[in-house]
Amino acid sequence: MGRAPHRHWHPVTHPRGVPALLPVIVVIVVIAVGGLVAVISVVATLLNLAPVVLLAVGAVAVASRRNRRRRAAAPRQAHERIDPPASDWSATRARFTRLQQEYARFECDPLAVLQTPALADVTIPSTGRFVEAFAEAQALDTDAEPPASHRERFATAVDRAWRAWHAARDAAERIRLAGIPQAERATVERAIKLLTVARDSTNDAERTTAYARARAELGKLERSGTLRLPVPATAALDRAGRGQLPPGPNGG
Repeated sequence: MGRAPHRHWHPVTHPRGVPALLPVIVVIVVIAVGGLVAVISVVATLLNLAPVVLLAVGAVAVASRRNRRRRAAAPRQAHERIDPPASDWSATRARFTRLQQEYARFECDPLAVLQTPALADVTIPSTGRFVEAFAEAQALDTDAEPPASHRERFATAVDRAWRAWHAARDAAERIRLAGIPQAERATVERAIKLLTVARDSTNDAERTTAYARARAELGKLERSGTLRLPVPATAALDRAGRGQLPPGPNGG
């Protein structure tokens, strides 16, 4: 048999003679160059934003420090708003005068006493605390301005008396007639209606009759020990009743 002809190996080439691996190499290079460009772009962006970021961080830090300072100063400011300066003697005396006037109006108003009798009863804890606080402030009140230590004690006493007055009044509003025995509660309610008629009526005869009947009902309560009007309220009721009655032979 004859020998097979010898074949030489030649590399596979594209029509233009470019090796088959060249496109792969080109793709790898493009990807690498693209990644490098992306990284450079990100770095450039961060460098451009760096001043803005630094300014924002600085603003947050400054705002945080200001908030901490405000929170630290808030208790002092609130305390200064609540407590008037103890050195202001005239202002403290004016506050106490207003309290005296409010308390006097209540004690001189028999209708108010009947509607909130607990406010006239020192056995009620809230009323007892007010009477004690009021007496303490009354004892510290002076016509001439005292030394600083006395002014401070008086200011504290007046503040305590005001707080006790509000607490006692609120408690009396809640209690109303709940502290009056059921048997006598109807008597109190009749007296309230009669005093309301006497206060609002424009008829002299009707007012006179209402005052007289109210005084009779209150007499029952006093004799039973259920309720006793403060002395100023009794005096005011007597004056109002006499003022509505026709003058007697000696001028009433």
